[in-house]
Amino acid sequence: MSMLTKLDLIRRVSLFTMLTPAQAEALAATVSKKRFKRGEILVEQGRMSNALYIVLAGRTRVVMTDNKGREVILATLKSGDYVGEMSLIDNAPHSATVVADQQVDALVLGRDSFLQCLSENAEMAHAVMRGLVQRLRKASENISSLALVGVYGRVAKVLLDSAAVDDSGALVIRDKVSRQDIAKMVGASREMVSRVMKDFEEQGFIHLLDNGGVRVNERRAQPR
Repeated sequence: MSMLTKLDLIRRVSLFTMLTPAQAEALAATVSKKRFKRGEILVEQGRMSNALYIVLAGRTRVVMTDNKGREVILATLKSGDYVGEMSLIDNAPHSATVVADQQVDALVLGRDSFLQCLSENAEMAHAVMRGLVQRLRKASENISSLALVGVYGRVAKVLLDSAAVDDSGALVIRDKVSRQDIAKMVGASREMVSRVMKDFEEQGFIHLLDNGGVRVNERRAQPR
């Protein structure tokens, strides 16, 4: 990352592809680069950071915590994703915490520069609006799943959503799959998720890989 200029990095971010050359250069003069170690917090629930964070490399998780300390994992963010725009737009504290799952490199854009970009470039404003709508739809989908779908169906959905097609055409989750993380995503106990994963493996829906990842097979277990 050190070999690339800030302008080079900005041009690689899909959110900024609609900026004119002059706007991109002006933005490059205002952004900073920051590296977060695993476990470090980018934004914290209930607080304000007054910045937009664009993930360049690494992975983060979006977590919401209640007043009893119980956590729910809302999403994972990877290269190209961004966070903090809601707080910048409505000037309210962050609704969730974003923590680095592994080392993360990010671009940091201050509030004033972000709002100026939105006011000067309608296409970027529309892109941010589309992103917000997508997150709202995803949240509605998750609420519906929690209310209407059983634990087996919710775990199956998380596995399918997390998998990507590899070179052989198989659906694979490359990173180690944590039962505790899945439990926080689907609103169930770790023990229940472990039982579901075992049943899925026995039914041939999934195959556990040596590195802790998962291959999701075409044959799908029936949600219970």
